[in-house]
Formats: sequence, structure tokens, C-alpha cells
Amino acid sequence: MLFHCQFTWYPGTSRAEVARRVVQQHDAGENRPERIRGWYNLVGGGAGFLLVDYDDPAELTAFLQPYMDLMSFDVRAITQNDYDGTIDRLRQVAAQAT
Repeated sequence: MLFHCQFTWYPGTSRAEVARRVVQQHDAGENRPERIRGWYNLVGGGAGFLLVDYDDPAELTAFLQPYMDLMSFDVRAITQNDYDGTIDRLRQVAAQAT
């Protein structure tokens, strides 16, 4: 399942602290880059989001926990919509509502 994991650094968290933790987790083999579908930082720094693929929410939690003293996370399961198929389904919903 695909998850959107929005992160925001806590006030006072430094770039160096985040850099050290990311490298530490990477070197320990804990970042699981094969599960990361996308990693995006917001302009200005201190926030962004990851798109990650996990079947087990407990594994996702274990992936995020080493960062939870540096940043907060808002995690949501997501699904992808095919535009044309979604429009067709919405037409049916709209027609049934009238």
C-alpha cells in the first residue's frame, strides 16, 4: 500500500541533525530505499513528504520512528486514480444523485 508521509521539522531542529540521522539510518541499512517511491522537500526547508510502499503499517512505523525526535509526521494511506476511469465513476455518481 502506498503512504503519503508528510514531515515537518520541530522548531530548533538543524539541518546538520537531520543530515546525520539520515546518513546514520542509511549506513545501517534502515532507510529501505526500495520502498521509497518519492522524496520531496518543500522550498524553504524544514518540511516535505515521502511516498513509501509498505504492506504492513507496523513496518512503516518502524521506518519512521528513528526520525520522530527531529520531526513530526502526518501519515495517510493513498490510492492512485486513473483520470478517465474516475470521471466515468463520478458521472455515474452524479447521475444517481439527480
